[in-house]
Amino acid sequence: MYAAVHARPDGQSTVARMAQTASRYGYDGIVVRNHGDCAATFDAEAIADEYDVAVVEGIEVRASDPSRASGLVGNHRSSKTIVAVHGDSVAINRFAVEQPTVDVLAHPTRGDGDVNHVLAKAAADNGVRLEFSLHDVLHETGGTRVRHIQSLRKLRELVEHYDVPYVVSGDPHSHLQLRAPRDLIALGETIGFSPDQIETGLREWAALIERNRRRQSDAFVEPGVWLDDE
Repeated sequence: MYAAVHARPDGQSTVARMAQTASRYGYDGIVVRNHGDCAATFDAEAIADEYDVAVVEGIEVRASDPSRASGLVGNHRSSKTIVAVHGDSVAINRFAVEQPTVDVLAHPTRGDGDVNHVLAKAAADNGVRLEFSLHDVLHETGGTRVRHIQSLRKLRELVEHYDVPYVVSGDPHSHLQLRAPRDLIALGETIGFSPDQIETGLREWAALIERNRRRQSDAFVEPGVWLDDE
């Protein structure tokens, strides 16, 4: 399982500190998903060797409109193992789920964002993972937390009905916000998710990483087509 994290300067902790904590909590690795304007500088190989945990470079594209988002996705697709789009509006959400080059639509119900049956079907058709972010359940209180739980339940119904691929994360911005997989599974149960649903979403990061690394291989031509070794 992988933890998808925001590290300094997008968060409060260094990549190394995030990796150290993730290793202690039993994760196989971390995905550094900083926003594009807050890129982290780190030596993934050195950190992996130090803490015995994989460190994967990703990005969470944040843009004010779909045109800008499209350019940023194109710029980063070949260099980043995981490309997510920061969901915070219906227009951005619609753009993201229609792009097979996007891996994850992050926290799609945050801000002015929403997901309906049309967007859910598009995500399923294009293989775009919708994220169940547990960040606000963990760190907000009162009405904000209640609204977020309601949004997650609505999203879960759409994901189940249209068989949409998905990921789960605690979306931590500090090593102090990291939670072990068992804790996220327990939290999920309290808001109506089954343990298997949370575990599947946590494991999906690793599946994406493996798929994308194969696609970045020189032998890859297109899905299902590979150059002959000879």
